[in-house]
Amino acid sequence: MTRLAGRRPRRIPVGPALVLTATVAIAVVVALGLRSPPASDVDTTDRSAPVPAPALSGATLDGGRFDLADARGHVLLINVFASWCGPCRDELPLLVDAGQRWSPRGLRLVGLNVRDGTEAVRALLDETGATGLTVLPDPDGTRAVDWGVRGVPETFVVDRNGRIVDRQRGVVTRQWLQQRVAPLLAE
Repeated sequence: MTRLAGRRPRRIPVGPALVLTATVAIAVVVALGLRSPPASDVDTTDRSAPVPAPALSGATLDGGRFDLADARGHVLLINVFASWCGPCRDELPLLVDAGQRWSPRGLRLVGLNVRDGTEAVRALLDETGATGLTVLPDPDGTRAVDWGVRGVPETFVVDRNGRIVDRQRGVVTRQWLQQRVAPLLAE
């Protein structure tokens, strides 16, 4: 007992402990910030004032070309998706159905595919019946960043004048499409 009484308790250096604590705290904040809450927990619709849509052009998955500037006069649904995203896979048939139903009224559906491989995207399109979808590949995600995308799926509504008038973070529903897109097609 006398041996222990004379020894000083061993101290952990403050520097490494502080770094470890800060690293864990930052990791928790980042993990919570990146976690997408279920669509039912929050209102994910952005109802801000219309803003000009960022440029969006380039080669499409099927070898054609797309330029947002050439689509003036149409209402556009720009859906940001990935083959590895389960909710994207679930909503794609609904979007394709809306695109087919409303194309005579001026709707165009465009997919912006982020961080994906060509074969994986083609397999998803085949699986969901979306083979005719205009898809712009965005392998490094820079186009999505230009649009302010925070996660997938995310859908933007661009009016006939090239302005973003609505956006849905998370999965779209039939009701959302009816409320947000259909009125623009009547104009």
